[in-house]
Amino acid sequence: MQKILLFLCLFLTVSIYSQTDSLRIKTLKGQIIHATNKKPLSAAHVLNLNSVKGTITDDKGFFKLPTRVNDTILVSYLGYSSIKLKITNDLLKGNELEIALYEKPEEIKEVVIRSTKLIGVLEVDVKMVPKDRFTRIHINGLPQTYEVGKPRSKNFSSPVAALFQPVDFLYNLFGKKPKQLKKLQTLKKEDDLRKMLAGKFDREVMMEYLDMDRQELSELLTDCNYSDYFIKKASDLQMIEAVLDCYENYKALKKGKIGRNKIPEKN
Repeated sequence: MQKILLFLCLFLTVSIYSQTDSLRIKTLKGQIIHATNKKPLSAAHVLNLNSVKGTITDDKGFFKLPTRVNDTILVSYLGYSSIKLKITNDLLKGNELEIALYEKPEEIKEVVIRSTKLIGVLEVDVKMVPKDRFTRIHINGLPQTYEVGKPRSKNFSSPVAALFQPVDFLYNLFGKKPKQLKKLQTLKKEDDLRKMLAGKFDREVMMEYLDMDRQELSELLTDCNYSDYFIKKASDLQMIEAVLDCYENYKALKKGKIGRNKIPEKN
């Protein structure tokens, strides 16, 4: 009987120690390199999707990032295929991790050339140069941004179809999963993460947190009255700010605090 109790005590001690060790924050160290020529990739992005902590590799491709066991790390670099890495105890034993990224295959895009007839008079030529139909602008002193021009509206085949708008999905998602909302808010607030996301245009982080693909994300922002131009050209940081603003406006609308087509004032 005493042997059984001793064995149970030993088992519980090991189990508790193992759980405590897995919850301990450790530093993940590593280097990001080119998969083919093995050259280091500086300014590569490394983001802990669980803790919403991120860093950028130095000139030699090295990085350090606080992580726990079972965290998921997203490693990305412009023009390269990103990878997600599940953290295990073996990866946190102090050895430096080497992560190799492969270049994305180049896609040949259609190039449209338009000619504009100019006469050499500045006042006239300025009016002749084509402008983007939709432009996102910011007014000093106001927190919101606005678009010049009216985005296309979506036509729904029936009142039932209108109930399943992506913006409703967003509202319900953040209601059921407040952690997702907090993570996006953290991305927007942290200076280091803001700098990182200002130079990203792949939408990978947003797709992870919102559980959406690119098409669904585009439909969401279209429902939020953002133009195709903004959706295609905005950085990931601008996209996150747009989604959060959309959520706050829609939440106020659902609760009857504002009328449709009006933007609430922010403190």
